[in-house]
Parts: sequence; C-alpha cells; structure tokens
Amino acid sequence: MVLVRKMRWLAVKLRRATRVSVAAVSCALLAACLPIDRADRSQFIEQPAMTRTLSKAGLPVVEGETAWPREEWWRAFRSAELDAVINKALSDNQNYRKAQNALREADAAIRIFGARLLPEVNSTFGMRQSRNPLHGVVASYNPEQGGLEKTMAFINPLALTWELDFWQKNRALLDAAIGEAAAQAGETEQSRLLLTTGVARAYLRGYALTQQSGLATMLVKMRRELRALADTRYQTGLDTLDGVQIARTNEEVAVRREATVKAAITLQRDALARLMGEGPDAGLTVLNGRSSVVPAQPALPKALPIELLRRRPDLAAALARAEAWAARVHAAKTLFLPSVDLAFGGGFEASVTSTKISKLAGFLFNPSALGYVAAPTIRLPVFQGGRLSGNLEVQRAEYDQAVDAYNDTLLQAAQQVADAIANLRRARSEFDAQSRFVRARQTELALSKVRLRDGLRDQREILQERADLLDAIFAQRGLEGDRLIAAVDLYQALGGGFAGGPGPDYPKPAPETDPITPVVEGIQSLTGG
Repeated sequence: MVLVRKMRWLAVKLRRATRVSVAAVSCALLAACLPIDRADRSQFIEQPAMTRTLSKAGLPVVEGETAWPREEWWRAFRSAELDAVINKALSDNQNYRKAQNALREADAAIRIFGARLLPEVNSTFGMRQSRNPLHGVVASYNPEQGGLEKTMAFINPLALTWELDFWQKNRALLDAAIGEAAAQAGETEQSRLLLTTGVARAYLRGYALTQQSGLATMLVKMRRELRALADTRYQTGLDTLDGVQIARTNEEVAVRREATVKAAITLQRDALARLMGEGPDAGLTVLNGRSSVVPAQPALPKALPIELLRRRPDLAAALARAEAWAARVHAAKTLFLPSVDLAFGGGFEASVTSTKISKLAGFLFNPSALGYVAAPTIRLPVFQGGRLSGNLEVQRAEYDQAVDAYNDTLLQAAQQVADAIANLRRARSEFDAQSRFVRARQTELALSKVRLRDGLRDQREILQERADLLDAIFAQRGLEGDRLIAAVDLYQALGGGFAGGPGPDYPKPAPETDPITPVVEGIQSLTGG
C-alpha cells in the first residue's frame, strides 16, 4: 500500500510539472511574439557637456591638429632612456602582441564572410568498381545481373552553388566582420596606449624616486652627524637626554625612508622589465640616473569634447562594435524572409562491365556522356516555434549592450579628461608651492650661515637647517614625479595621438530604420517566428 501511494504521488507531481512546463513554453512563445517598445531600447547619448569644466582648467587652449598629442607623445619628456624603454615594450610586450594577433584574426574573418557573397565552384573526378552479388536483390529481379562486375567513371568540371543575397544577409554578415575588425583595431590601439602610458608612469615615478634616493642618503648622513653632536653635547652636559632621543628618532626615520625609496625603485624597475617583455634582470639597466627628464606641457584642444570620438581608440572600438551588432540584427531579420539558392552541376559519366573496361574512356569522353543538373530552390520559413524571433531578440539585446557600452565609454572618456585636468592643475599648484617653500628654506640657510660667521649660531643649528632643506627638496622631487605623471594622464585621456576614429558627424547605426523592419514585424505577428 505504501508503494502504491508513493507511485500515485509521483504521478500527480509529474502531471503538475508537465502542465507547468507547457504553460511556461506557451508564455515564452507568446512573449516572443510581442514587440518591445522602441522607447525601451538603448539609444546613443549626445556628447557630454564640458564647457564649464574646460573653462576652469587653467591650461592653454590650442586650435588645430597641434593641440592634440602626437603619436609618439612621450618624446615631449626629452628622455632618450624613456624612448628606448617604450620602443622595447612596443616590440616585445606580450599583451600588445596578443592584441596584434587578435587583429590579424579579425582581418582574416573578413575574407571568410566575404566569400559568402560569391558562388562556390567545385570540380570532382572519381571512379567506382562494383560487383552485384550472385544471389542478391539485383539478381533476384534480373538473374543476368548476378555476379556482374561494373566500372564507372565520372568527371564533373563544374559544380556551382550560390545563395542569392536578395535581402543583404550575407552582406550584413560581412559588414559585421568588418565592424569587428575595426573594433579590434581600436582595441589594439587602446592596448598600445595603455602600454605606453603604463611604461611612462613606471619610468617617471622611478625617475623621481632615483632623485629622492640621493637626497635620502644625504639625509641619513646628516641625521647621523646631528645624532653624534647630540651625544657629545649630552656627555659634556650641554644638552638633555631628550635631545639625544629626538636626534636618534630622526636618524631612524631617515634610515627607514632611504630603505623605502630604494625598495620602491626596485619595484619600478621590475614593472618596467615586465612591460618590456623581459625578466627582472632587464630592469637593472634602467633608472641609473644617467638620463634626464624635461617636464612636458600638454595643451587642451579647443575641439573638446566634439573630437573625442576621433581621438579616443576605446570610443572608436565601442562604436565599431555597435555597428557590427547592428549588421547582425539585419542578418537576423532576413531569416524571416524567403531565400533563393541556386545549384548547377555538369559533367561526363560512363559505366561499363569490367570485361569491357577498355571502352570506358571512349564512352566517357563522348558528347553522349554529358549530363547536368540545375536546381533553383526557394525556402520560406512558415513556423519555427519562436526560434527566429528569439534569435532576433538575442542580436538586438547584444546591440543594445554595445550601445550602452559606447555610452559608458563616452562618459568615462569625458570623466578621464576632467580628472586629468584637475589632477594636473593640483600637481602643478603643489609643486609650485613646494618650490617656493624650498626657496624660503634656502634663504633661511643662507642667513643662518651669516649668523654663524657672526657667532650668533652654532654648527648644530646649521646642520638642522640643512636637513630641513633636504627634507623640503625631497618632498619637491616627489611632487615633481606627481606633476610628470599627471601630464601622462592627460596625454592618455586625450587619446595618446590616435586619430583613426570617425568624425563627429559620422552617422550612428539605427536598426529601427532598416527597410525590412515593417515586413519582419508583420511576419512575426502572424507566425511568431
């Protein structure tokens, strides 16, 4: 009885599950037939407003092509070593080489999809040797054929198949491949930009650290002298133990700072070695203080933000990818419409019994052996269970995502420009303020030396003021590094010399304006796709 109850319970659960599954499939099919409101579709946004932000930038505004960074923008820093490191990275960096290989793959895909616009032609040649069984099916109908051996040969010099592209489906797929290749080209340029700016940041930060390293070593030496003076003054009763402890604390702080700076230089060298596609040993040959850097002065183009699309490789890639998905949307729509295929073949065929094989060539190369077939085919999808509608919605959803990605990239580009401007303005202001502070410290030290000659100061006070001056210069070198890196940030935000994107008047893709859209929507409403 228990087993019977369990079986009945399972049967009820199965019937309920079946009803739920059928209902779910029915709802899905009905939903597939319902068009989505165009207002809910993704749309391209306008250029973000930046006029007020740019007016407060405090940077020179320049018109024309010279306002934008040139392709080798890093040469503005006039560092031969930086130029060499970036050239090595562009040659051997693995991520950049991977992006270049992906671009070659995308270019090859264009040829694959382009071939679909042309007819396919093949030629075949073959021979066949056969023997009918003595008591087989053939022999049962015709006993004379039992045990008969035959040799057959055929030559088909022309076998043609061609899909007539009435609705531009194959052309759309080719356009999608071209769009993907253009997107990959933009991403390759973006990879190049990220690589060069990454190398520049690591090098310039390391350059500032090497300058700080020399100052840190001098500070350690000076703090030791001050600690020795404090010990002497304490032992002679001229100072308290507090002065000795303060001097020792300052010495330990200087030692730790020197170690931190040297470790940071090592990290920057390791980063440069990896970016150059080499092991850590390659980094030991750079940042040895033999090359100088001149602060770059990037300007602001007057055409901001209108020209961003043409100047930013990530924006150009995002738009090209949206165009590729728009082409795929058109290709998905054409699947609702009739398709016409042509097939044609012609050649020579002959068959003889094996005992007369010497006559095979004479029969084969004879006008009477000519045969051909022509087969035009029209295919009209009537009911696909919602498959075509689902496929169309998938392509359209991918297109909407590509539009959203473009919009987000555009907003990010505007933000990066604004952030880079603010960061450069801050870095310059802080560096200028610290430079004035250094000059004030230098003046104080000069006055203290005069008082030392007049007997109004002692050597300990002079050493302390020298240490304070070195501390100020140490901070100034760090801020100089911030200023150099802020210039790199602005170069990157402005596209790093890229100029291969479309112009501001370039039309955006719009699948809604496709001429076949009303026809496809009508078919969807009737058959559901």
